[in-house]
Formats: sequence, C-alpha cells, structure tokens
Amino acid sequence: SSRPEPDPQVQCVIFVLEGQLQLLIDGKTHQLEAGGYAYIAAGTKWSCRNNAAQPVRFSWIRKVYESVDGIDAPECFITSDKEVAPSPMPDTDAWATTRFVDGKDLRHDMNVNIVTLMPGGSIPFAETHVMEHGLYVLEGKAVYRLNQDWVEVQAGDYMWLRAFCPQACYAGGPGKFRYLLYKDVNRHMKLKL
Repeated sequence: SSRPEPDPQVQCVIFVLEGQLQLLIDGKTHQLEAGGYAYIAAGTKWSCRNNAAQPVRFSWIRKVYESVDGIDAPECFITSDKEVAPSPMPDTDAWATTRFVDGKDLRHDMNVNIVTLMPGGSIPFAETHVMEHGLYVLEGKAVYRLNQDWVEVQAGDYMWLRAFCPQACYAGGPGKFRYLLYKDVNRHMKLKL
C-alpha cells in the first residue's frame, strides 16, 4: 500500500507475525521479519510492501493520538522482540513482559507489549484494569479467565476485554504461552463521547 493511513491523527503499531514486511517511513526503508515491531507516529508519511515470495502476516493496531499540552508527541521507532529483553514480573520466573515503550514515557498514550508465561505459569489472581484492552495469542495454549468463565485459548485467538473485566490466566503447557497485549495508557478515560 502506498497510502495505508489516510487519517493524519492516527498513530499505529505494526507487529510482524510471519514473513517479511518492508516499511518506508519518512523516506527511510526498514525490513521487518517475524517479531518485528514498528511504532509509527500520527502524521507520519509511510507505506508498506511485501517484496518476498511468501505471504506476510502482521497485526496493525491503529489509534487516534491523544495529545497533551506540554508533552511532545513520540517519534517513530523500529525494533523487534529479539532486541528487547523481557522483564520478569516480581517474585516469579514464569511470567515476563516484553515492553517496547517505557511505561514512564508519558508521550505514549497506548502500549503494545508481549506477555510470556512459561509452562505452569499463571496470573494467579483476578486482576482488573481501568481501560479496555486486546490480546492476540501468538504462541501456545492456556485457559484465560474472562469475567467468571475460564476459556481455552490458543495461537491465533483474539480477546477484547472491557474495562474492569476480571481476568486471570494459567498456561498449562507444553510450551510457552505468548500474547500481544494492547492497552491505552497515560491518559484519563473518556467519560463522554
């Protein structure tokens, strides 16, 4: 696509699931392979192309950027899950999060991370969040608590959780359970449209 984003207010994250994706961002070419991550700031001129013989699959997460007076907008950046070390959750070695953006960077109003649970790993309590968020399962199988129900999920499944939805997870194995996690951050929830 030579013009994938028609709305200059929209920022996005592209995460390559398989294949190779060529991105042209402000005149500079980037080649992303599986695990490749691109944050493209609102108002950026960009295009994408598959020059390979094999198909490319990627998640494209779009959001209108919510600016804040006195805080600069973030710049575009390219990385991959191979370049960012997962951060273990406190007091466990069975659950880690790959954070592509520092949570203290208030310029960003959304985060797209990877959560990894090792076989037998769990989110051992029912947690809730003030924001809606989406999960796309990248690898493995698990049971995920959504409200009061435990649902079996596996690679390719997608979940959208409303604000304050009680959730938990158990990754029974045999391999790792990994999912791409989207959520709004660093802004107040909208109370009216």
